[in-house]
Amino acid sequence: MKAAILPVTPLQQNCSLIWCTKTMRGALVDPGGDLDKLKAGVAKAGVTLEKLLITHGHLDHCGQAGMLAEELGLPIEGPHKDDEFWIERLDGDGARFGMQAASFTPTRWLEQGDTVTVGELTLDVIHCPGHTPGHVIFYHEPSRFAIVGDVLFQGSIGRTDFPRGNHQDLIDSITQRLWPLGEDVTFIPGHGPTSTFGRERKTNAFVSDQALS
Repeated sequence: MKAAILPVTPLQQNCSLIWCTKTMRGALVDPGGDLDKLKAGVAKAGVTLEKLLITHGHLDHCGQAGMLAEELGLPIEGPHKDDEFWIERLDGDGARFGMQAASFTPTRWLEQGDTVTVGELTLDVIHCPGHTPGHVIFYHEPSRFAIVGDVLFQGSIGRTDFPRGNHQDLIDSITQRLWPLGEDVTFIPGHGPTSTFGRERKTNAFVSDQALS
């Protein structure tokens, strides 16, 4: 498995290109905008896209996912159905923030315990509500690697002041669903640099073991 980060939109959201090195088939996770940049990145990597994966329904993460899926004839998998109301708002949210966006219906909603495939890779789907109610993360156990969207960042956590956000749900998602995966897991967050769960348990001011004790 390989992964590349392609920051998109004025919010510098980390769209991730992940691919199976055996088949060179891949997926874009959270293609929120700047589609020409994303297509160029895919071409440069020599990857054949087979699907789009979505962590949650916010504008910067999926505002242009439906457009890309329609253009390239790709399925969209994710997020959890509890984020449907966010996806339905994309047209209005795009206009509100001066960004092109369009609502869509995923090919497949995802739930806790589901898996998604990319080439010959299989990633676990873990439902992590809090930032949004339908937020999911994608975890590749053999690589000790996760894409966590806006659940967790290096040194911070996702905002919970949006509609149907919940701070305690977010803390529970991190401590009960991310930490048990192991301290050696490297993750790509929705914004900013990568980190490991172990580093965040030691140093994150919001969810370190010391902060929560």
